Amino acid sequence: MNDQPRQVGGGRRSIGDIAPKLAALTDDVLFDDVWNGPGLGARDRSLITVAALVRGGDTEQLRFHVGRALENGVTADELVETVTHLAFYAGWPKAMSATTILKDVLGASEAEHE
Repeated sequence: MNDQPRQVGGGRRSIGDIAPKLAALTDDVLFDDVWNGPGLGARDRSLITVAALVRGGDTEQLRFHVGRALENGVTADELVETVTHLAFYAGWPKAMSATTILKDVLGASEAEHE
């Protein structure tokens, strides 16, 4: 999809010093190739990724991807609704943990815009 913002990974910046191969795969394959593929827009990919991370209980990665989702046009209300919906499919504890992440990230996002 040509109208989406180009997705760029931060693997080399964040972990390149300790795991250069994983960093390169993150930047070159996951983000440059997969995230920028033609089949889905960045917004849809972000919602899918957030849902997968909530389901897996991967809260450290979720924090980053909630921010990325906001950048890709997913609204705060849509993120909250997604996590609420997932409570019944992914599990209540995972949804509660994800909601804590949402609260932190969305609160920080709102503070940046004040």
